[in-house]
Amino acid sequence: MASLLCLSLLAAAAAATSPGRLVPFDLLYADGVRAYLARDWARAAELLQRALHSYAGLRAARRACRAACAREEPFPGGPGRWEAALLGPVLQRAGCLQRCLGRRLRPAPSAHRASRAVRRDFERREPYNYLQVAFFKLKRLDQAVSAAHTFFVANPQHLQMREDIEKYRRMSGVKADSFQDLEATPHWEAYETGVQHYDADEYLQAVARLEESLSEALSALEECRALCEGPWEDEDKEEKMQPGLYEAIAAHYIQVLKCRQQCVLEIATKPGRISATEDFIPSHLDLLQFAYSQVGNQTLAAECAASYLLFYPTDEPMLEKMKQYRTELGEDADVTARQSIQHYVQRSLMEKKLIYYAVEHLGENFNDPDLWTPEELIPENLKEKYREDQEKQKHETLDVEEREKRGPLPFEGIAVTMDSQQMNGTQRVVFDRVLTESECKDLLRLTKAAGEAGDGYRARRSPHTPHERFEGLTVLKAMQLAQNGDVEWRDAKLLLQASEKSRRIIESYFIPGKKLHFSFTHLVCRTAIDGEQEGRMDLSHPVHADNCLLDPEGQECWKEPPAYVYRDYSGILYLNDDFQGGGLFFTEMDTVTVTAEVHPKCGRLVAFSSGKENPHGVWAVSRGRRCAIALWYTHSQEHAEQERVKAEELMEQRAVEQDQPDGDKHQGMDRSRRSSSEPRAPSRATKPAEQSQKPGLDRKQHPKVLRARDEF
Repeated sequence: MASLLCLSLLAAAAAATSPGRLVPFDLLYADGVRAYLARDWARAAELLQRALHSYAGLRAARRACRAACAREEPFPGGPGRWEAALLGPVLQRAGCLQRCLGRRLRPAPSAHRASRAVRRDFERREPYNYLQVAFFKLKRLDQAVSAAHTFFVANPQHLQMREDIEKYRRMSGVKADSFQDLEATPHWEAYETGVQHYDADEYLQAVARLEESLSEALSALEECRALCEGPWEDEDKEEKMQPGLYEAIAAHYIQVLKCRQQCVLEIATKPGRISATEDFIPSHLDLLQFAYSQVGNQTLAAECAASYLLFYPTDEPMLEKMKQYRTELGEDADVTARQSIQHYVQRSLMEKKLIYYAVEHLGENFNDPDLWTPEELIPENLKEKYREDQEKQKHETLDVEEREKRGPLPFEGIAVTMDSQQMNGTQRVVFDRVLTESECKDLLRLTKAAGEAGDGYRARRSPHTPHERFEGLTVLKAMQLAQNGDVEWRDAKLLLQASEKSRRIIESYFIPGKKLHFSFTHLVCRTAIDGEQEGRMDLSHPVHADNCLLDPEGQECWKEPPAYVYRDYSGILYLNDDFQGGGLFFTEMDTVTVTAEVHPKCGRLVAFSSGKENPHGVWAVSRGRRCAIALWYTHSQEHAEQERVKAEELMEQRAVEQDQPDGDKHQGMDRSRRSSSEPRAPSRATKPAEQSQKPGLDRKQHPKVLRARDEF
């Protein structure tokens, strides 16, 4: 059925390019959504399919007409008055387009000018989101699966669709080949396959697929460029005065040029990704020149090298290879760059020159998508502005570092592995070496013993997912189990000490000089249920904020019950990493755009403010058992954790019974468990290590180490 849907979409697109009436896609889309909301599934499916057909037909008609008119009404290159030489052919081309589109887009092309919001929905494949539900209600499962998969490929962080895809995978009767992308781009499939062959040293296969990818990518680039010649979209909605003839022509032309320049980012961005692959076209040539040399075709290797040097003419390694190829082929060999690449580079440089003129003289702005743009093309005053921006960014980075140094940690040996800037947010930080391996093992023993005692750990299914068991132990329950002899006192005491150590670290880092109180402390384990992980796509803990009710649609977080509105800071102290999944991730307010991830390991503490600035969730635990101490803190003493007060009283009572006053306990870890994470006497010579490396948790250079301030 999915293949039938593919064929029907292609047939509709072909039909739309022939003379006949084409209903505007935005009207069909609006009617389809209304039918969807009215639960008229058959009508919704029909209208949404027709909207997709109309959208494809519109794009095909525009491409065909622009190509035909470029042949029928070419611009002359001879001398003459510029009005006659330029505007005459421009008017003729405009007339040609109007006649062509009028034939293909009856009743009138202007009826197909949809709003930017509707166009954005189609670019994001939003109709497939509606379509998959409509097909599901109509019991057309194969088509529902194809529509869902097509949407999910372009929106991989869409959590609801992740769950829907998982449900489809578990349904009987759903075929594996139904999960196909109905709008797949040929060059990406060829590129990824070619790179796989290249990495496996299968150079003959790599050459074939990379050549296919390069050809398809250049074709996709031309299609994208043709669609840039659309109506002028005024970005300044508040502009009252209409531009004159020359300003209007220049503004619209520069808009078209900038759109054409951005096309390289469109073809270099895999569906579902945010960032484009850098140097997408040059990287093909780099891979191809090496692959051709490995299969013994030095002529084509030299051609690819010469083509690459059009982008980076001073690249020393490629110049050396070029010299080697000329030696092997003979000095008389005619080695030139590919004609298609020469045309690509020359045209791009011409457009950049015009755009930079507009930036310099007409107040335009431009984000150059290419790394290879020659520096001499950029006007001097823009180079100076670029240097100023770089200097400003450097100072801002230094300011951030200074602010974060204002709260030295009270323990030596703890490393700040990631800060707010590296985690793409605010009030976020990751510490390492808060606990030692032996301390993690002791706390894990506590979770095991508590489970065996049958009191405190309820091995029930998680309230957030049916695929995991959720177990929790409070500090008071741990003390009560120790009192009953079910667990060791030292393990229960370690839970108190580890959570207090975390509190002091977070307090000194974020709010030095102010007091944080415990709101709740929970030793938590999440265990993957065997036999229920196949094709799983849900989360261990859905995205949420800790002190407000997250409303992703309204981009708001409501500070009202049942949210714990009094919580100010949150922390998670990890105890192990011998499991799969279970990482913490942060998102934007939309709950789907992931901004940072933290991978658990023994002794790693992640801390963050509890408000709307830090929505977060937990990836699914697909194998093993993930254990951590979950911590929440508050500025409000009236909301302090009462169970903790009782737990500390039980510990003091135990100390009195053993005739061991707190002073002999070193106010921290026992002597038997002293380690590198325990505070030592301050050293004047100890300084924070410099952080020059890129963001990331597993860096090879030494992380920033902060000096101890006093004993625990």
